[in-house]
Amino acid sequence: MNRRTFIVQSALLTGGMIILPSLRVRGANPVNAEKLTPYDLFKNPDAVYRPFVRWWWNGNRVQPRELIRELQVLKEAGVGGVEINPVKFPGDTDDLGIAPLEWLSGEWIDMLKATFDEAKRLGLTCDLIVGSGWPFGGEFLKSEERGQVMVIGVTKLEGPMTYETSVFNLLKESDPRISAPYSGRTPELLSLRLAPDPIGRLEEEINLSDLLKEGREMLQIRIPKGKHALYSLVRISAFGGVINGAPGADGPTLNHLDRKAVEKYLNHMSSAIEGRIGSLSGYVRALFTDSMELEGANWTDDMAETFAARRGYDVMPFLPYLMFKTEGMGNVSDYNYGVGMSPEFKDMVERMRFDMEITKAELFLERFTKTYVDWCHRLNVKSRAQAYGRGFFPLETSMAHDIPEGESWTTNWLQHRIGEEMSNEDYRRGRSYTMVNKYVSSAAHLAGKRLVSAEEMTNTYRVFNMTLEFLKVGCDMNAIAGITHSVFHGFNYSPPEAPFPGWIRYGAYYNEKNNWWPYFKHVNDYRARISSMLQHADMYADIAILPPVNDMWTTIGMQNEPFPSTTNAPYMSLLWEAMHKMGNGADYVSETIIADAAVAKGWLSYGRRKYNTLFLVETERVYPATLARLYDFVASGGRVFCLEKYPSKSLGWKDHERNDREVAEWVKKLRAFPERFALLAKPEDNDFMAWYPAVQQKYDLTPFASVENPNPYVMVNRYIRDDGSEFFFFVNSSLNREHLTSVRFPKEVTSRRYGWIWDPTDGRRYRFYPDKDGSYLLYLGPADSRIVVFDGAKEGEAWNPLPVRGANSRTLEGWDVELRHSCKDATEKTHFFVLDDLKNTPYVDFTGTVVYARKFHVAALPSRRTVLNLGKVWGVAEVSLNGKSCGVSWYGNRLFDLSGKLKAGENELEVKVITTMGNYVQTLKDENKIAAKWTARPGRAPQPKQSMGMGGPVVLYEAE
Repeated sequence: MNRRTFIVQSALLTGGMIILPSLRVRGANPVNAEKLTPYDLFKNPDAVYRPFVRWWWNGNRVQPRELIRELQVLKEAGVGGVEINPVKFPGDTDDLGIAPLEWLSGEWIDMLKATFDEAKRLGLTCDLIVGSGWPFGGEFLKSEERGQVMVIGVTKLEGPMTYETSVFNLLKESDPRISAPYSGRTPELLSLRLAPDPIGRLEEEINLSDLLKEGREMLQIRIPKGKHALYSLVRISAFGGVINGAPGADGPTLNHLDRKAVEKYLNHMSSAIEGRIGSLSGYVRALFTDSMELEGANWTDDMAETFAARRGYDVMPFLPYLMFKTEGMGNVSDYNYGVGMSPEFKDMVERMRFDMEITKAELFLERFTKTYVDWCHRLNVKSRAQAYGRGFFPLETSMAHDIPEGESWTTNWLQHRIGEEMSNEDYRRGRSYTMVNKYVSSAAHLAGKRLVSAEEMTNTYRVFNMTLEFLKVGCDMNAIAGITHSVFHGFNYSPPEAPFPGWIRYGAYYNEKNNWWPYFKHVNDYRARISSMLQHADMYADIAILPPVNDMWTTIGMQNEPFPSTTNAPYMSLLWEAMHKMGNGADYVSETIIADAAVAKGWLSYGRRKYNTLFLVETERVYPATLARLYDFVASGGRVFCLEKYPSKSLGWKDHERNDREVAEWVKKLRAFPERFALLAKPEDNDFMAWYPAVQQKYDLTPFASVENPNPYVMVNRYIRDDGSEFFFFVNSSLNREHLTSVRFPKEVTSRRYGWIWDPTDGRRYRFYPDKDGSYLLYLGPADSRIVVFDGAKEGEAWNPLPVRGANSRTLEGWDVELRHSCKDATEKTHFFVLDDLKNTPYVDFTGTVVYARKFHVAALPSRRTVLNLGKVWGVAEVSLNGKSCGVSWYGNRLFDLSGKLKAGENELEVKVITTMGNYVQTLKDENKIAAKWTARPGRAPQPKQSMGMGGPVVLYEAE
């Protein structure tokens, strides 16, 4: 048995790891992509690189003519594919009398066939979700195939007294308040124990379970003197329902811990479809599973026996003390729900909790993930999955899939303020990427996969307020986190005759009725060019980060990624961000990866990944085998930095005393290398951007790009292509701030290669020349990005972008304004002597196109380029001069070259600004229930009015 097989089968470290071979199938790669040069592919990217959309088939109320029409609409908008996603019909919505189709019925499968045929004709890729809603299930599941959860109920008591209660009350106390409880759930009271508060040994409890055998509803319990707690251990079968399941796929959720049930469910789906239309591989690229939000599912019929076989002891007597009070999504509602514990008892319980969590994760990996991946491969399609949630290995599970997927958010209850802040207090604020994305992309890197998709820019709050500029910023941030392909969330199946705003399940109103829809193709072109590059290169990282996942599982249990209710190192993403702001690159790793990595000459190597530095983030508990491997790494010249603490304990309960001693011995050996095994204190204010440069300099953490004057909003990734050429992706995620910096690239990159700027907005490229000292001056406007390429091409047009300032400038004031309303037949004319944000004017509730017009005089044509700078614009800007188009600008500095259009004498300038819709939709809340749902939800603060229009100042100047 080889070493990797041993680790997989014994789950020696963080769990079995499956690395499955990538399978080339229809739609996964462009035709003859390997025959194209990287620039050819960038200039005209194949459809597979274009963003896909999650296509909600609302309530399965779909008809073939409308399906075909919507595919054509998406194709015209520059979308490259669809994820077919049947979902519950949105409430308070006019269904137009269209009958729902049942999932997997013949009529529903015929709709698939119509979709597949049209998509093939249009050159669009199709993915298909498994089931409907999340997590998947259905009323057709047998009782033993339905999801299970083990929970506790605790009642605090003080004796001496006689306590009278009922089985009903005990079950009620234990019932978790999950998001989607199934009406047919069946609870079973398994045990009843009375524990002193605090407890020091298991023998101190009184087992009252015999009372349950008598079958009495009412129970009388004698409580001894002192504080006690009555523990009920309850198993609930069919406890959760599918969230937003469509007809035929709603009902109880599947038991994902039961391999036979999983296989039966999956085969039921594929057999029904293939039995009617033939092989799925002829139609779909991938089958997809949404995020594993299993509402805390943690049990299956053989869990106790499996635990004992794997961990070497019976956990059932201790199980109630391992558990917390849980609620929606399995989140812990009360960490102090049970009794207090002595330090010795607490340590034992925590070690057993880890054993429970890792057993559960192993079973999810083996019984669900592997079963699902094998099923996809038997069908000759790819497995695509958001392989995370409570109960899953955050790294290894994503490694198993052909297309691992993360997710990003624009706005939700957290109010991220993307582009406006980069908070150190809350790692979520200001970021579009969720905390799980770094795990997902790292998993892809370790598994040698370059296609990493994301449910991109999920929006559940300000649905009508997203701009294309905002979408770009979020997508760029996601790319820095390692995402290489966008699946926008999402496009609603909505017949054009549906009353405004149409059928909306979720999404940022990706709809042809949205004002910016005619310009949506600009975003899709941009994203396609970015993806065509990222999917044909390896993102560089020479630093590995070990998150304290095992410590978290030990102390507070598994969390619901990507939105944990709490975490033991909330600053962790700030660490990798700082590295990417200072010219280093990082991946997350796990103890499984470390144990299975090769060590040589100061490098820790796994597959194609190599790291010379490892950060342990507040890692207190590790396996001795992990430290043994780290000793080899450090002794050979590698570096390990322990943030806040050295490891001091082992993981799990069995043989823990011996394992603890081994941990202490290995740490002692490692500390003999003080320059390469060092303890670092994290910054008190979590300002890792200010903290990291000193660490970088002291320990010679050589950056791949030396960035002068780093900025909180500016990050960079380095990529290496198969031909050895390299490129760097710089991102400024601020919506309002520009940044000028100087960057030095290492000689290994620049030697015998020439610098280029590749512009993803139009597909052009320009020679990028260094200054005399060898550095490169890099300007990034607000919401800007830059691709710097080094390859063998030498000749080309020099990079000479329009400047944001210039000579002989003049400000254009006084504008005739026409407001063309997009939602009603109305046009209003006015005059702005001074430009202002529309939200500060009587037109705050407007939506549509604002046309700004004025005339200006030029005495003589200048010899240099004349630039028009619109100043601050909220929305898409389109400019024409003297009846000739000057182009469209949808993000950042709104600069236009007037060369060839400006004339001596009088000139007529027109600026169109396309606004968002949210302010207007808010005014409909009393008459339109859909508008009210997405703009004025009960219990939430009113949505703030959005900025719109052109704020200026509008300046005309000559480029110097």
